[in-house]
Amino acid sequence: MHLTVVGNPGHRRVTLFTAAAVRAGLAEPEVVSWQDVLTGVPLRLRPGTVVRVESPGEDAEVDRLLRGAVVPAEPGEIVGGRAWYAGFAAALDRVAAAARDQGAHLLADPAETLLMFDKTACHARLLGAGIPVPAALPGSPASWAQLRSWLDETGWRRVFVKPCHGSSASGVIALQLGSGGRILATTSVELSGGRLFNSLRVRHYRDERDVAAIVDRLAPDGLQVQRWLPKAGLDGRVVDLRVVTVAGEPSHVVVRGSRSPMTNLHLGGVRGDLCALRAAAGRHYAEGLATCRAVAACFRGSLHTGVDLMFAAGWRSHAVAEVNAFGDLLPGLHVDGRDTYDAEVAALLTCARTGAVA
Repeated sequence: MHLTVVGNPGHRRVTLFTAAAVRAGLAEPEVVSWQDVLTGVPLRLRPGTVVRVESPGEDAEVDRLLRGAVVPAEPGEIVGGRAWYAGFAAALDRVAAAARDQGAHLLADPAETLLMFDKTACHARLLGAGIPVPAALPGSPASWAQLRSWLDETGWRRVFVKPCHGSSASGVIALQLGSGGRILATTSVELSGGRLFNSLRVRHYRDERDVAAIVDRLAPDGLQVQRWLPKAGLDGRVVDLRVVTVAGEPSHVVVRGSRSPMTNLHLGGVRGDLCALRAAAGRHYAEGLATCRAVAACFRGSLHTGVDLMFAAGWRSHAVAEVNAFGDLLPGLHVDGRDTYDAEVAALLTCARTGAVA
């Protein structure tokens, strides 16, 4: 089997997958850079090669090209989500066309990858498949004023406001509306001079004018508003799970705990004790994993998914918050001596032996 990776050369996602391929006895994958994809360089793929598309993130020039911008964004700036998504869709089309014309095989269906990068469409797909998801507003608010009006109509006082095409909690707001006009917005967004930036520090905004400025800045690129599901707690922290499925089965699970509503590890969340969580959840843990299998079945054209699974307080129910196309980066997490990339390569080799992939 010959492998090719579309990614950012030298980035850890590419190097970790490359290392896993070599450990499995395969030749080092060739790398096609996202810059080449986005600048029109001819894409040459070996006939029969298996093509893995990696995240285009963490590269300022690639981000600029995806958005079609003249200059790169400032470090950490949150800007142009809708334009980024359109550029990503066009780039995936180019990779898919090259693979089709040259007899290569994509590891993930581009349509499924794009679906996972559209929170509203992904939520609808899961809901239609009978998978438990948080309730969500039926549309994307065009402004803070409209969002506030919709929340007043529904009576929802606690919600998560999410950019439709964001990732890594970029732009996400945990919003609480209290009596007497009180407001609390918990987010990693830093508001500076009317511009928004990602921060590694979770902030709390209590002035409605600040919250309005953030939402009004995010709204043109599309927002999904989910009703807040109170999460189960463990060791004094609220917790959720990132469950990586490989070839349809849960493979690696990490517990993410936090004293704030944001459990992302890069925002101060900590890895929790999976054994302790399983003991607390009891039989409901297996039910959660069954749901993750059902999620993977919605994306049969993708080798892996990263499912964000939430247990409600009391552990008796759960819901899927998001599905991530590139949610398998869990460095240092090993199951039976294998990281997520080892598991994916092993699944590929199994598929090759059964004739499911060239």
